[in-house]
Amino acid sequence: MTADESKAPALSHPERRSSTGIDKRIASRGTTVWTSVLVLLPLGLLSAAVWIGRLVRPGADDWCFLPVVRDDGASGLIGKFYFQDNGRLANALLVVAYATFGVPGHRWFALVTGILILGILWAVTASALRSAGMHTARAIPPLVAAMMTVVFLFATQNTYKTFYWPASSVSHTLAPVLAAGSVIPLLLARTRKGRALALGTAVMAGVFIGTLSEETAVVLFVVLTLALLTSCWALPGPGRTLARWWCALAFIGTAIGTVTLYTSPGARNRRERFGADTTSMFSPDALMASLRAFADILGTILSTWQYAGAVAAGLLLGLLARGDGPRTHGLLWRRPLIPVVVGAIAFLISGYLCTVVARPAFGTNLTSASRTWNDYLLLYVMLLVTVGAMLGRVLRARQRLLAPTTVAAAVVCVLACTGLAIPLAHLEGEMEVRAQRWDRQDQWLRTHAAHGDQVLPYTPVSVSGLGEPFGQHGQKPWPAKCVAQWYYLKRITYSPRFP
Repeated sequence: MTADESKAPALSHPERRSSTGIDKRIASRGTTVWTSVLVLLPLGLLSAAVWIGRLVRPGADDWCFLPVVRDDGASGLIGKFYFQDNGRLANALLVVAYATFGVPGHRWFALVTGILILGILWAVTASALRSAGMHTARAIPPLVAAMMTVVFLFATQNTYKTFYWPASSVSHTLAPVLAAGSVIPLLLARTRKGRALALGTAVMAGVFIGTLSEETAVVLFVVLTLALLTSCWALPGPGRTLARWWCALAFIGTAIGTVTLYTSPGARNRRERFGADTTSMFSPDALMASLRAFADILGTILSTWQYAGAVAAGLLLGLLARGDGPRTHGLLWRRPLIPVVVGAIAFLISGYLCTVVARPAFGTNLTSASRTWNDYLLLYVMLLVTVGAMLGRVLRARQRLLAPTTVAAAVVCVLACTGLAIPLAHLEGEMEVRAQRWDRQDQWLRTHAAHGDQVLPYTPVSVSGLGEPFGQHGQKPWPAKCVAQWYYLKRITYSPRFP
């Protein structure tokens, strides 16, 4: 062998490494391209839903909020909530934020909340990946966030009350999203100031959620308790202490908010109105009735196939994410069943307890009042993403299954978005009819009120079971007094004929 021949193998090795690096960069670019195209589907669905939001008009509780904000301002509505209605101070603040603008505030409510929900879930996903030392294609975090958003908002049994009806959305849809967003400072904390900010946010967010939604507060109590219990052995490194302090302070903040709400005159009035005393709520018969109701709700949730889109998004995340940071070697990563089991327990316990809390107000209608499920449905969606991500990490080691699994997950995302788009298109038609009739009647009432009329007829204009004056063919007058107050009338009367 000559000297030149002996040098040949040494020269070919860097060439092979260079070729491998080029192949990886090409594969990475290819992944970025198709994931960027895929993310356009849920983002397009959300954009269409936001555009449909222009058709929203006031109804049900909104009728009663509008005249109070117009005549008495923010302080008037906050006082009404705390002293008369339900004690939810934070809820009153969010209602003021859209009711101050009158009807336009309702029309653009979906735009603001749609962007807010997507942004928070995107930030949570990106922060969680960064905290875990994981790296993936740029389009994956927005894809996961967008799929979680559309599944959470549109896989429900009543999209209008979940997303479009402001009075319901601030209580049962925004509340769990804001609670999830409170963890972002914890995930990003790296310095002493960052850790202090995270702990301060935990307390303030807990108080806010405690005075915003009783059901979301219940979910927080369950999740924080399980997080404290599992952090003793499941979290690696020095971050364990910070996480435990954060959970403890968030628990305390939520308790302060819940006590503030529960002891308010408004909450007391609400309990008296529905007969929701603690004895009847936690009696054996009531607990069994709540268990049967939750079993029915659970059957509906588990049979809604569009939730598979969340699993598919998590699967893509698990297949495409890479990382070798210290946190990726912790027990939660080495034992993927642990976060799944803990998450499932949290979902089942919190879902049942939310059913117990909501049952006095809704009674036998609880199984059809799907908007009250949203407080724990976001936890369910996040659990499905986690299941998909953990499954993706397991399958990633099997090269033969990598490509077909990736394709299958992408196809499921497409099918889920398509399945969500069809009922949304039908809802748009119903909302457009209501908007046209509502605007026509609104103009008619304003015109006659301006001419001095004090008693005018009103025809109910409802959509998706939304409460309207004289519902059930004129048998249910609420909220007729609020409508009359909004138009400066003494009262309105039921009219089956549209003006």
